[in-house]
Amino acid sequence: MARIQGRVLETYPPLVVDLDGTLLRSDLLMETAMAMVRSQPLKLYKVLQWLLKGKAALKEGLALATQIDVSVLPYDPEVIELIKAERATGRMIVLATASHHSLAERIAEHLQLFDRVVASNADRNLSAHTKRDLLVGHYGEGGFDYLGNSLDDLPIWGAARSAFVVNPEKGVENRAKAQGNVQKVIHSNVSTLRDWRKALRMHQWMKNALIFIPLLAAHQIHQPLQLLNGVLAFLFFGLCASSVYVLNDLLDLADDRHHPSKRKRPFACGKLSIKAGLIVVPLLLIGAFGGAALLLPWQFSAVLAAYYLLTLAYSLYLKRKMVVDVIVLAMLYTARILAGAAAFSLPLTFWILAFSMFIFLSLALVKRYAELREARTRDLKEMTRGRGYYPGDLDMIAALGASSGHLSVMVLALYIHEGTTVIQYARPHVIWLACPLLLFWITRVWMLTHRGQMNDDPVVFAIRDRISQGIGVLCGLVFWIAA
Repeated sequence: MARIQGRVLETYPPLVVDLDGTLLRSDLLMETAMAMVRSQPLKLYKVLQWLLKGKAALKEGLALATQIDVSVLPYDPEVIELIKAERATGRMIVLATASHHSLAERIAEHLQLFDRVVASNADRNLSAHTKRDLLVGHYGEGGFDYLGNSLDDLPIWGAARSAFVVNPEKGVENRAKAQGNVQKVIHSNVSTLRDWRKALRMHQWMKNALIFIPLLAAHQIHQPLQLLNGVLAFLFFGLCASSVYVLNDLLDLADDRHHPSKRKRPFACGKLSIKAGLIVVPLLLIGAFGGAALLLPWQFSAVLAAYYLLTLAYSLYLKRKMVVDVIVLAMLYTARILAGAAAFSLPLTFWILAFSMFIFLSLALVKRYAELREARTRDLKEMTRGRGYYPGDLDMIAALGASSGHLSVMVLALYIHEGTTVIQYARPHVIWLACPLLLFWITRVWMLTHRGQMNDDPVVFAIRDRISQGIGVLCGLVFWIAA
């Protein structure tokens, strides 16, 4: 390679490639920070200690305290193809990054594309003018070409022979072109509203329809003021839930990237930046809790806060605990019913709570079964990433899930002969017709799950599935006739 370089470098100076935001559709400082929050939430005080010593110390502390699998990071394929094409000519390729050298060297070893790596260490944060000075010291003014993406790269482009601008931050492209040496601009990773809809899980808002169950059970669905409260509760709960989904995706980057379908999520694949996600999370929470505090009873805000705290505990810790995770999922579904009762200022009966816990536990187990079945089809034997289950647990999960679902039908059957039911309904015996309908639906859900035809979220599946919609209409008709 040295002989080839000696012949080629007179015409082609080294090609220097930035890492964060250029070769990589992410930022390793953010990646390691989220990994620290996920793996060591009780040691976050160390982050402040490192930061007080400077950015270089922060990067080193985070890099050494966390484990990043560089093989699944979201590399930019167009940049990699450009590097391969230049490398094929015998040109020297240099990775120059402000990220910590331990991460940069592991990435270089994984990609096998670089002849040299220069990066930050405990004493030096290699960005902006510091990187420029180092490159000029090695290759001279105008003695290298440079690929970058950010404002920090402007002084480096100014010292380079040619500038390659990759997925530039806002305002960077025009400022880079003003320097007069831009050879190529690459737009290979443009985020869209569709990416944000996917990240916010707008389709999951359908689960918030559970908020209206207390209103239906109290036979007050015809009251306009209550309906307005329900719509507001639906909106604010959705904003809060979306903030949770974004935060969960940021914490689960490593696990998602090893999953055959979740690796395509916007944050995992780099379509949306971690920084943008960290900005959106508090904005959504402010909208949710601010609106709830102003427009709905305080009890709704209390339930919303409990939901958020429980979800946070689930994302950070509980989701990796066997059995605990599905019970918490069932509680999170039930929280929507509790939120509805709080928004409408209606009491909840023992029967609704018992029914919801059993049926939502069944649906939570459906979700776990679907994940484990997919792992078993890939012939995996070890514990699934981020969960407390093995693929071999499928049979037990199916037994627990089906029995929990059928117990919810038993609760419904017992509710028919409860004293208040006889008072509230003109023909309570008609409710018996809902029992076989519900038995059919639960059994069908589990059969479809067993066959691998179940969506990751069974509640979303139920809302979209035509047969489930028909069962829902028939059950509604049964209760209407009974009333």
